[in-house]
Amino acid sequence: MKVVELQKEMSLFDNAVKAFWEQWGSEDNFRFYEDCMYHSCRTEEDLPRFYTVLRERKIIGTYALLRNDLNSRQDLFPWLACLYVDPAHRGGRLGSLMLDHALNEAGKKGYQQLYLTTDLENYYEKYGWMHSTEAIGLSGESMKVYVKESN
Repeated sequence: MKVVELQKEMSLFDNAVKAFWEQWGSEDNFRFYEDCMYHSCRTEEDLPRFYTVLRERKIIGTYALLRNDLNSRQDLFPWLACLYVDPAHRGGRLGSLMLDHALNEAGKKGYQQLYLTTDLENYYEKYGWMHSTEAIGLSGESMKVYVKESN
């Protein structure tokens, strides 16, 4: 099993776009994911970045580091987004591995903190993430913002 930054493994591009879109997208926004991921692989900026977890070349997990995760708090960044573990691989600490990897990547890029929004209760807290504030999402709903120091 290995974590791969998409920009460094472009042979995964089509499968990665499909994996992210199938978990986080809708019928209407495939092009949004494809465009965002395409340009993230072409920029020399450190954000955005998309990551996949591979087991025998099959994508079993995803996450992204973004400038903003579609919320009102554009003063906060980077954001952890699109954390997903294939159901067949849940319960084996893969989510924890990806969270640690994301914190390490954020630290290597010079960021002292990493943020996320979620509607999950008690998942990120068990890994030391702290509820720090609220943000407003695209549809006007209030969302919890969590933060953790990068590694």
